Amino acid sequence: MELTELTELDRSLLLGWQDESGGFPASPGFSQYPYSWLRDGSYIAWALGCAGERGAAARFHGWVARTLLKHEVRIRELLKARAAGKPIPGESLLPARFTLAGEWLEDGWPNFQMDGYGQWLWSVGEHVRAGGDAPGRDAVTLAAEYVAAFWNEPCYDAWEEHRTQLHTSTLVSCWAGLVAAAGLLDRADLATRADNIRAYILANCVCEGSLIKYVRNPAVDASLLWAIEPLGFLAPSDPIAAGTLKRVRQELLDGGGLTRYRSDTYYGGGGWLLLTAWLGLVELRVGEPALAGQRMRWIQAQRTPAGHLPEQVPVTRTDAWFLDWWTSNWGESASPLLWSHAMSLLLGIRLTDVQQI
Repeated sequence: MELTELTELDRSLLLGWQDESGGFPASPGFSQYPYSWLRDGSYIAWALGCAGERGAAARFHGWVARTLLKHEVRIRELLKARAAGKPIPGESLLPARFTLAGEWLEDGWPNFQMDGYGQWLWSVGEHVRAGGDAPGRDAVTLAAEYVAAFWNEPCYDAWEEHRTQLHTSTLVSCWAGLVAAAGLLDRADLATRADNIRAYILANCVCEGSLIKYVRNPAVDASLLWAIEPLGFLAPSDPIAAGTLKRVRQELLDGGGLTRYRSDTYYGGGGWLLLTAWLGLVELRVGEPALAGQRMRWIQAQRTPAGHLPEQVPVTRTDAWFLDWWTSNWGESASPLLWSHAMSLLLGIRLTDVQQI
């Protein structure tokens, strides 16, 4: 298929999978992913907005806004307890995902993740900057005050692991969200908090010229690419961006696909399509379109006969025992994964702009 046909396929599939509520199920065909994660949805809405589908993006942002306001009393209680310095049980903190009806799931899933709230605020900012309507000042304020209060609370990372750590990509997401919210709400206090987060990251999350996985862990993680594109924490010309990109490619690129981190055992440590697309987006930002084209070709080679893109596929370093254990418990990799389609869509759009594939 031609590049324009692939982007049209991804666009139409995403639109078809959006729930009437406005939420996006992470994967409509996978048993554990029928819910809407703020992180996945925020990036899906961003990609659709870049494809000219601002109406679909607005419906997602409206769904998040309604969901947050539905739980406003509980969120205000959390903020009050935080301000008073009271201990807060982890299960009481806001979840990473909700049902498509906007209900708070309390099912024991590793749910406390801060990155999605920062990413939603950032995504709203991008939506408004592109000409879309803001979803409502009250919901944006609620999310921004929550991020400002809890940005330095140890939480699960983007992969729902390492609950007791401060993760660099999560901190960057909180920074980006507060920068966006400060502009949307015209609040200097949020901009100041964003500056504080930035200073903390640069002081604690950089080692030997590269961002690191989390505080006191010098490993590299593919989610660090978000700091370069699209969150803009690092300019493409920043030496730390160059150092991070170099390590990600050297340590995590395997057989054409990008893995999450070297010691990953989830699905045996597979190659993630959405992360491979992210690498391509960063490579476009630093002026390497030919490499970005290679990433796109690898992604498209993973499509199913129905045109669906999975979450991940086995690569050279995938551990056979862990892969067998994973599939015996969960089945095949989640497919279609909407986040994979969103990043394929966005990379396709950007490659079309430079006529490179």
